[in-house]
Amino acid sequence: MGNLAARIHRDGGWLLCDCAQSAGKIDLPVAADMIAISACKFGGAPGVGALLVRDLTRIHPGGGQEQGYRGGTENLPGVLAMAAALEESRDWVAEAARLRLLLDAAIRVGGGEIVADGAERLPTIASYRMPGQAARAQLIRFDMAGIAVSAGSACSSGTLKTSPVLKAMGWDDKAADEVVRVSFGRSTTQAQVERFIDQWRAIAGVEQAA
Repeated sequence: MGNLAARIHRDGGWLLCDCAQSAGKIDLPVAADMIAISACKFGGAPGVGALLVRDLTRIHPGGGQEQGYRGGTENLPGVLAMAAALEESRDWVAEAARLRLLLDAAIRVGGGEIVADGAERLPTIASYRMPGQAARAQLIRFDMAGIAVSAGSACSSGTLKTSPVLKAMGWDDKAADEVVRVSFGRSTTQAQVERFIDQWRAIAGVEQAA
């Protein structure tokens, strides 16, 4: 990020980083000129966010609020709640990372594949492939067991189209259509992860025996 920022600054530009998904989970990029974060992604209220800005220029001239960057009345309760949620996220994100490692290990033993295995990943989201079992069938079986997973990104939940991201990573249509996404939150427990593992093994076993 530092090298990218240096090139942008050299040409007179600014670097805006969309950190809605990563804030509260990994360190923010200090080289950025502007950073956008969303409170609901780390336990705050929906509709609350922040734009962290270096001392550059006004965004919407007029008014003295926000040190002159942008006029308007601040949502103080939302800001305070967002700050508290961000502070608290340190503890539960660390626990989510531990639980994801536990699940990763079980998926490997169970014959599954981890999307982007070996790469640096967020601790709160993981995607797994169950070879030979379509995501649609997995969703039904997990739902019947009271477990909520997704076959796509959060922005496209409810659709079963092949993920363009997986295709860009080199996954063929069949393999990509066997991937489900699992998310970890502040209330996720080890018992819930173990129940998911049991259900994963049950679904995979039915397919392998068929």
